[in-house]
Amino acid sequence: MTKSLSEMSLEELWQLFPIILKKHNSEYKEWYREEKKDLLAALPKKYIERINHIGSTAVPGLLAKPTVDILLEISREAGIAKIEAELKNAGWTLMHRNEDSQELNLVFNKGYTPHGFADKVFHLHLRYLDDWDELYFRDYLIAHPKIAENYGALKKNLEAEYKNNRDGYTEAKTNFITKWTAEARKDFKNKYKINKKD
Repeated sequence: MTKSLSEMSLEELWQLFPIILKKHNSEYKEWYREEKKDLLAALPKKYIERINHIGSTAVPGLLAKPTVDILLEISREAGIAKIEAELKNAGWTLMHRNEDSQELNLVFNKGYTPHGFADKVFHLHLRYLDDWDELYFRDYLIAHPKIAENYGALKKNLEAEYKNNRDGYTEAKTNFITKWTAEARKDFKNKYKINKKD
């Protein structure tokens, strides 16, 4: 009998969902557009501040896990429980929760099955509207193809060692991401800074 995902240990999940890198798929952009449309239909529009395609699949030509990452930013007045319930009704599964009075970081997935990855896989990062590093890093890689190529090479070098260790894979990329995000913030100034009302 096949275990459900909630019954599996972290090690079992990492075996079932290994790090797999693929050449850029031009259809990622369309996957994002379709999912964005569905999110706008499923959630109260008054709470949605901004939706963005982030991560490596948002960068043309970049080697990536075939997972489309979406950053959904909501207002601080949003009803989190209602949004979470609506996302679950729309087929999203909560993977991670970090919530307090100041910060919100809920991560949902779609396309993870007890038999492995579905044909289309998504991660949804639900946060309050803010000046997020992921937006700067994405834009910097798009503007600097050579840096994006170096990032792809780094990931390729890490793929075998961390195939079944997602946390280790993420940690091993941190220095590269931190360095170039800092450069992005210099180049793009306060591109995504929110003008908060007093």
